[in-house]
Amino acid sequence: MTAPPQPTAILRGHRTQVHAAAFVRVGSGSDDASSSLDGRLEDRLATGDADGFVVLWDLAIVRPRAVWRAHQNSILGLAGWRGDGGDCQVVTHGRDHKLVVWQLGAAGEARLSTALPLEDGTDSGSQQQQRPVPWMVHVLEVNTMNFCAFAWTVSAETQGETTIQRFVAVPNTLALEAVDIFQLPLQQRINTVKAGAKDGMLMALSLFYSSSTLVLIAAFENGAAVLATLDDGASGSATVRYRAQPHTQPILSLDVAPDQSYFLTSGADGIVAKHPISVGSPVTVAAAPAAPQKREPASADTAAVSPARPVSLLSAALAKEAAQSTTASTGARNPSRPPPPPLEPETQPLKIIDTKHAGQQGLRIRQDGRIFATAGWDGRARVYSAKTMKEVAVLKWHQTGCFAVAFAPLAGGSGYNSNTDETSVAKTTRGQGGGSREISVKERRLRHAATAHWLAVGSKDGKVSLWDIF
Repeated sequence: MTAPPQPTAILRGHRTQVHAAAFVRVGSGSDDASSSLDGRLEDRLATGDADGFVVLWDLAIVRPRAVWRAHQNSILGLAGWRGDGGDCQVVTHGRDHKLVVWQLGAAGEARLSTALPLEDGTDSGSQQQQRPVPWMVHVLEVNTMNFCAFAWTVSAETQGETTIQRFVAVPNTLALEAVDIFQLPLQQRINTVKAGAKDGMLMALSLFYSSSTLVLIAAFENGAAVLATLDDGASGSATVRYRAQPHTQPILSLDVAPDQSYFLTSGADGIVAKHPISVGSPVTVAAAPAAPQKREPASADTAAVSPARPVSLLSAALAKEAAQSTTASTGARNPSRPPPPPLEPETQPLKIIDTKHAGQQGLRIRQDGRIFATAGWDGRARVYSAKTMKEVAVLKWHQTGCFAVAFAPLAGGSGYNSNTDETSVAKTTRGQGGGSREISVKERRLRHAATAHWLAVGSKDGKVSLWDIF
């Protein structure tokens, strides 16, 4: 009988429940395996709690590298991207109606505090004021009256430009079903898309490009999932391509497959659904053969000049104007080529499974697309096969509900985790003197931190469990 999996490490530092988790990379260098292995680019696990604190964890030493209070209220979402200069930028979305982009290079990380929120005692408001914070690059005033975190993507027009343009999607302030799209670095709202109709509040969002088409996915309180395309760009109108309601209760999370062939949703009802991503061209209607032209009756102006019945100049002018307007409207309608009917969105999910475990949220698909994981209200994180959607592992350690999961990026593929690499490192270590042995041990620790298949699980108890699986 196989023993149940056990966490590699437990990260204790938050005083309140952990609501968001994401892996980010800090340092200088390209996002490849060599930069991670030689220390120029290091992975950090970013976690955010209900008090607005963000902690960056160093996975090589399993210790905090930076701690600051990003928001005055609970954090809804976390993400990391590379700025124009190549440094890491951390994005936080809080329930204080702010979305903040923080500049966090290697130098910026070094000047921040490493004292954990748990070490501040009972009064989190007194000592947190003394903590330094990273440099704020952007601040957006957004709606956070619900529980929906932001979504983002890089603009397709960024290629060839020195300044990276990004689009950020957040719930609209007034309309429950509407989505606001902001553009960075302009910090301007460029579009408002109404993705649903009487579906309740937004619960989850995703924004990405499929080829050159911008795609928006929205999940709602009534269990509906909607996919819309913005064929004319981020500021254009939206066309709903897919709409389904496989859930009977609110959708709690969604994620898009790495190959963009499908997306998954999980809800409060224990349902996990796989949906298609259909971003095709609009259906065209073949032109009908031109109908034979009928002989038109004499127009009013022709009758006006008939010598049999003279009319006044005013009557002739009015009759001529009416005839011209009738001819123009007839040509505009073009009865021989009617407009195509409106497109009907797809409504059939690819697969629906009932896990029998209510309250699965924080769904994330791993970078290789093989597995996905959810955080359960019952204190368990569950890992599923993305192909069969069957449960392959149950990660049980927390005694209270789990709210967030995050997969580390896979550096270098499976070759970096093979036994051959570990053996070669060990031989190098044994063949060197005592002074070099410490460096080799450090390199092995860095290698393991950079190549392990980390899965982080954030819980209501304020702890984060770190697992190395599959």
